[in-house]
Amino acid sequence: MKRHMKAKKRTLAIFMGITLLAAGITGLFFLPIFDWSKPEIVLTPDINTIGRSQTFNTDFATRKSALKEIRITIAQNDKEQTLADISYDTPETYSQEISLVFNPSQMELADGPARLKITAKSFSWLRSKATLTRNIVIDLIPPQIFLLNTANYINPGGTCVALFQVSKPVTEVGVFVNETFFRAYPVTVSGKPCYLSYFAIPMSANDRTPVIRAFARDMGNNETSVGIPFTLKKKRFRHDKLNISDAFLQRNMPDFQAAFPELRDKSLIDTFRHINTVMRDDNFKTIQAICKQSQPEILWQGPFLRLKDSATMSLYGDYRSWLYRGQAVGESIHEGVDLASTAQAPVMAANSGLVVFTGNLGIYGETVIIDHGMEMISLYAHLSSIHVEKGHKVNKGDTIGNTGLTGLAGGDHLHFSIMIGGQFVNPVEWWDHRWISDNVTQKTNISF
Repeated sequence: MKRHMKAKKRTLAIFMGITLLAAGITGLFFLPIFDWSKPEIVLTPDINTIGRSQTFNTDFATRKSALKEIRITIAQNDKEQTLADISYDTPETYSQEISLVFNPSQMELADGPARLKITAKSFSWLRSKATLTRNIVIDLIPPQIFLLNTANYINPGGTCVALFQVSKPVTEVGVFVNETFFRAYPVTVSGKPCYLSYFAIPMSANDRTPVIRAFARDMGNNETSVGIPFTLKKKRFRHDKLNISDAFLQRNMPDFQAAFPELRDKSLIDTFRHINTVMRDDNFKTIQAICKQSQPEILWQGPFLRLKDSATMSLYGDYRSWLYRGQAVGESIHEGVDLASTAQAPVMAANSGLVVFTGNLGIYGETVIIDHGMEMISLYAHLSSIHVEKGHKVNKGDTIGNTGLTGLAGGDHLHFSIMIGGQFVNPVEWWDHRWISDNVTQKTNISF
């Protein structure tokens, strides 16, 4: 019996020993040196083309075992160059970011294929190495721009159109007017690929001649630009002094105070100041954002329609000084045309397009915005009623609402605006069949 008990104890002791040994061995594999995972490598941006100068970041990370080595190389025609070579003496670094400015010219690399190789090793004994390779193209030649319109007649506050070709695929293309960028859209003319850009001329062109240039950037971030020739016609804008009456404040300001809680503790005249500055600026940013979501093709055709049987009350570009009891309380520039007909007169879509906004828009009151494609929109403000919804396709002449006096309006009328690339322009040009023919249609109906 005793021998049986001793044998049983020995068996149990052996079993426990084996169990502890197995647990110990298993525990070893959970130590960092036995980390099975490879280091992680993330390249930003995930480049495939490198131009004259390219900056890229490489992020390295390990889960348990620290980084031991990092190496980045570029090879072309059997010649390898080292961009980064880092070794760590102690297992303390678990993540690392490396930013490199890659300049092929200084490295004496030529146009053509190359191979980027990124390697990371950890202190782990198992599967410690990770490699990221990219077959890339060295591209040192910037795109060329070929202007297809050399005669451009522009007005301060007006619109211009440019048609051009580029010599290679590009990632960004358009027109700069001073520092403002207007995107160009791909079109086919005479069976050949081209780019078309509508761009706005600032009202300040009277005093400062704008710098206008076509711009292109390729996949290697090589950039080029070429000046667009033009003839500037001088145009002067009106200056008006407008007196704000107590009746106007009492009629219009309470609606704004009711709609916007931040205005409820302000006096009527301070409410006007806020509306004419902060709210006007916020409304402009909203309209710009809508314009940037434009359809990439032309949706309009022919001259735009003017409100039927209407009189012009205010012009585009009118500079307004606002006075209250003889004191200046603000200023603004009128960025549309005010048209008055009978009260609640039907308002037609000036041209075909897509309704992209309906509803209240601050100073503009009840508003409809129609996208005509390629970042060109028309805006109809101060409406008393709206008969369309966002997403509706409309044809030129469709009734979209009725005139009114909502928003910052002194009487029943339609405020009509056109924007190009997020900038207000003079709508009068777009009512003129001859102007459209000379400055838009003929520029795109060419053979070459």
